Amino acid sequence: MAKIIVVTSGKGGVGKTTTSASFGAGLAERGYKTVIIDFDVGLRNLDLIMGCENRIVYDFVDVISGNAKLSQALVKDKQQENLYILPASQTRDKDALTDEGVAAVMKELSDELGFDYIICDSPAGIERGAQLAMYHADEALIVTNPEVSSVRDSDRIIGILQSRTKRVEEGGSVKEHLIITRYNPERAAHGEMMGIDDIANDILKVPLIGVIPESNAVLEASNHGQPVIYFKDSAAGQCYDDIVARFLGENRPLRHIDVKKKGFFAKLFGG
Repeated sequence: MAKIIVVTSGKGGVGKTTTSASFGAGLAERGYKTVIIDFDVGLRNLDLIMGCENRIVYDFVDVISGNAKLSQALVKDKQQENLYILPASQTRDKDALTDEGVAAVMKELSDELGFDYIICDSPAGIERGAQLAMYHADEALIVTNPEVSSVRDSDRIIGILQSRTKRVEEGGSVKEHLIITRYNPERAAHGEMMGIDDIANDILKVPLIGVIPESNAVLEASNHGQPVIYFKDSAAGQCYDDIVARFLGENRPLRHIDVKKKGFFAKLFGG
């Protein structure tokens, strides 16, 4: 049976789709059959980051409305044999997603098509598309930036995960993991953004699975239509790989979270 992971946040633009793409690609690299579902009906960005926008014929809404079979709508990744994308529709609104339709897709992906992991790339906020993305989740990756508004909105999402999901209705709980993105240790040290402990331990109280530093590689990867986890020499790529490893039970220390020590000449000339 597939494990369903939702990638969610309260605020837009924090890196959910970037995280979904790299997390899914990392699982596929390790041999797990993985599908990433874009729940952001009407916008659709996942296919751009994955570089498969020209291959889309049918989408998530086509499957739910009966216009296409699920196997017709799944787009195979160009690089990973085990990775597939189920794109969102750009021409419909979020009301096109139904509870029954989403449940049927999840069941077919798990029971008939044999996926190991289903990654739900949630739209921002708490509207219908986001709640449908969260409802079936076994585990959640909560993505936040180190700023007050983003952390506050993530706290609202945690409330929904703990009250309006299938697992909670059945007497269980959704396992939560926190990812902090766009972190800059120098700015945090100067009090210009929130610190890691403040976010994870004092406010959200969610186990931290990874910190993604500010990195030009994220934009570069997006422009190339590739998940940044494929950029092995970049700090962001390395940190996403660490997140996948930790999720699968490996113990890895956090990287790229400390203030870099200045060299002699940088100190001398104020660099």
